[in-house]
Parts: sequence; structure tokens; C-alpha cells
Amino acid sequence: MASHLKVHYFQHIAGEGFGSCYTHLKRLNAEISATEFFALPVDSALDIEALPQIDEVDLLIVMGGTMSVNDEANFPWLKMEKRWLRRYLAMGKPAIGLCLGGQLIANALGAAVSRNPVQELGWHEVRKVSHVPPDYFQLPEQFNVMQWHSESFEIPKGAVHLAENDACRNQMYQIGKNVLGFQFHPETTPESLQLFLEDEEELALFQGPYVQSVEQLQRANKNKFIQGNQILNQAIDYVLQQTAAQRRAV
Repeated sequence: MASHLKVHYFQHIAGEGFGSCYTHLKRLNAEISATEFFALPVDSALDIEALPQIDEVDLLIVMGGTMSVNDEANFPWLKMEKRWLRRYLAMGKPAIGLCLGGQLIANALGAAVSRNPVQELGWHEVRKVSHVPPDYFQLPEQFNVMQWHSESFEIPKGAVHLAENDACRNQMYQIGKNVLGFQFHPETTPESLQLFLEDEEELALFQGPYVQSVEQLQRANKNKFIQGNQILNQAIDYVLQQTAAQRRAV
């Protein structure tokens, strides 16, 4: 009998689970586990041994969060999380980072994460970068997805830039054939968006030309979420297939 796909995710804020990809992962017969950093005491530095054994993780998904990757003083576990990520990525295993998760992977590999010139919150167009190599992850030429960020990542050294828009140049990158980092939120569902919209303190921090109102966001019909959800499912399939192909080639 084939072994189950062991998927682990890093969760940084309460209420932000897997979103749309949970159903897809269950179709892949995945066993899902999580590290809930938000549940740790604020002053907890977290021993790296408390995180999962790397050889027990077949796919890592690093979720978003309201904190900055640079705020290790207030969230001391960030330092240990990045240290674990470096070990995991060095093993050539598949990973997907979503918003803060994409920033964490980039930062763990030495790329800067800093304030974006403008904030993005809401549904915005993103476009595929020209001249992406044909054997890399292929995005639609243009697509509309949920954005919710104040900071953005630099493209890690050796990575390929995949997507951009007018508000934020670095929307997605690929490292090797098995790691994808997103600045946007392809995992968003109507239910997860509603949870985000209940955080009035977080919403009050956003303003500018690329910030949509709560009323605009609440009017979004279910079809609005489909394209991002499909891109994320395709990204999961891609990193798993590419990792498996690399192993067969060894």
C-alpha cells in the first residue's frame, strides 16, 4: 500500500488554516499536521527540536500572518522558524509560501523583506512575468487574486521571478523546481476572507489607492475566488511532481 502524503503547515495567526487547498490535499490522500506558532507564549523562543522532523514532511506550506518577518524581538520563534526552513530547503524538499510564508522563505535564504511602496488589500490584477523558462511553473498571462500585505520580498538569489503587478513588483518566485513563494493569497475562500474582515485593528492599518473597502470585499461572489484557488492547487501538484521527478533521476 502506498504511504500517505505527509503535509505539514506553519500557521502564524488563529483562524488562518489551509483555506481552499485543504480539499485538494484530502483528494491526494494527505495526512495533515500543523505547527501553530500563534499559540506559543509571546516570549517563547521555541527549541528547533519542537518542530517536526524534516524527513517526516513530504510537503511544507507556510501560511500568512499579520506580523513582519523582521519582528524577531516581539516574535522570537521567527528566528527558529527561519533556521528550520533553511534546513528543510537544503534537503531539496517541496515547499509553498503564502504571503508572509513567501516572505519567510525568501528571508530565510537571505533576501530582504521590507515595506512595499504601497499597501495592497483586496482583489487586484497580477500578470505573469515575460520570459519565464518553459519548464518552470506556468501562470495565466493575467489573473485576479486576493492581496493583503504591507511588506514584500526581494527575489531570493538564484530564484526565478514569476509574477508582478503595478502595486508590487515581486508577486511570486520559484526556487529550483520545488519551491514557490507567493506574495498574494491564492488560498482565500469566502469563509477565510470573512474571518480576516473581522479583524478591525488590522483593517485600520491599511490605506491607499490599492486598498478596497470592507463593503467592496464583502460583495465578492464565490466565482471571484476560483482562479486563485486553482492556481494554488496547480502549484501543489507542480512541486510534488517536480520533486518526485528529481528523485527518480538520482
